[in-house]
Amino acid sequence: MAAEGGSDQFIDIVKLSPPAKFPAAFPEDLKVAPSLKRRRSGGDTWVVSVFVIIHVGVFIATMLVNDCWTNSNGDCALKTLGRFSFQPLSENPLLGPSQSKLEEMGALRRNFVTEYHQTWRLFTSPFLHAGLFHLLLNLCSIIFIGIHLERELGPLRIGVIYAMSAFGGALMASLFLQHTPAVASSGALYGLLGTLLSELIWNWELQTKRVSAIVSFVFVFVCNFIIGFLPYVDNFASIGGFVSGFLLGSVLLLSRKLELPKVPIKGTLFDYGVKSYIKLKLKQNLDRPVLRIVSFILFSLILAGCLVAVLHGININSYCTWCPYVDCIPYTSWHCQNGETSCKTMVSDDQMTLTCMGNGNFRVFPFTNISRTRISDLCNLIC
Repeated sequence: MAAEGGSDQFIDIVKLSPPAKFPAAFPEDLKVAPSLKRRRSGGDTWVVSVFVIIHVGVFIATMLVNDCWTNSNGDCALKTLGRFSFQPLSENPLLGPSQSKLEEMGALRRNFVTEYHQTWRLFTSPFLHAGLFHLLLNLCSIIFIGIHLERELGPLRIGVIYAMSAFGGALMASLFLQHTPAVASSGALYGLLGTLLSELIWNWELQTKRVSAIVSFVFVFVCNFIIGFLPYVDNFASIGGFVSGFLLGSVLLLSRKLELPKVPIKGTLFDYGVKSYIKLKLKQNLDRPVLRIVSFILFSLILAGCLVAVLHGININSYCTWCPYVDCIPYTSWHCQNGETSCKTMVSDDQMTLTCMGNGNFRVFPFTNISRTRISDLCNLIC
C-alpha cells in the first residue's frame, strides 16, 4: 500500500497462475447428460419384473393345459409332478409340452400363419417357451441384462424396446417357419442384447467396465443362440429381435454424451483447446439427430417389409436351402428339412400301430384311447 498527495490508493496484487493445459480427464463442469446418469433405485426395475412374471405364468398355464399324465397315457418325464409332468425327452428335449399344446397356446407354425393368416400368433408366441430349460436360461438372461439396462436407462424406454423387439422377432421368425411349432420368446431377450451393444458403441468413452460388459454380452448371446438349435426354439426370432433392439437403442438411447460448460468462448478455447472444443461441438450438433433418424428409418423399413411379407404368405425357406440350418442342427431325433407328415393308424385289441407314410417307420403303442391331436404328435415323432 502507498499513500500519495493526502489520499490513500490501494493496489491489490494478485498472483496469476499459468494457463492450464487440456486435462487428461474431463473436469467436473463437463457434465454427463442427465439421460445417461445411472438410476440406482430398486423401483426402476418394475418393467423387467412384470415381463418375467408374465413368462412364468404363461409357462405354468401351458403345462397345465398340456397335462401329460392324462393326454400321453402316463408316458412322461418326471411323473411325480402329475399334471405338470413333462413330455418324454425324446419328444421334447427341453422338458416341456407337446407340439399340439404349443400350437394350442399360440406358437407359430407355417400353415397357421401363411395359409390361415392367424396373425394373432405374432403376439402370443413371444410369451411361450419350449420347455423348462429354455424358460430358465431365457429368464435368467433377461433378468441379468434387463435389470442393468432398466437401471441405466429407465423403465419406459426399456419397456418399449422389449415389446417392439419381441414383435420384430416374431415377424422375422414367421418368414422362416416350417411344419413344426416355434416359439419366439428369445426375440425380446436379443432385443435387450442389441440395446446393450448399442449403448456400448455410442457411449463407449463413458463405459467404466468395458471388458466385463463385452464378456457378459458374448456369453449370453452364444448360450441362448445354441439352445435355439433345439426343437421349437426359433433362432430367427433372436436375429429379428437383436436387429430391432440395436436400431431402437440407437433411436431411444443415443443422446448428448457431453454437455459443454457454460463459460465464455474464450475461456473454453483457452482451457480445453480448439480441436477438442470443435470435436465435442460436432458430436452434439451432428451425430445425435443423424443417427437417430437413420436408425428410425431402417427400423421402420425392416418392420414394414417383414409385416408385408408375412401378410402375403412369403416363406423364405422356399428360396433359401441353407436357411433351416441357422435354426436347427440335424440329429437322430429330428431333422431340419421337414414337411407335412401323415401316418396310417391300425387298432387291434389294446394296441395301436402308427406307420409313417413318408419313410415307413412304425411304432406300436399299448393304448388306444388317444386324441387326434396326440396322434398327430406321435406321427411327427415317428416321421
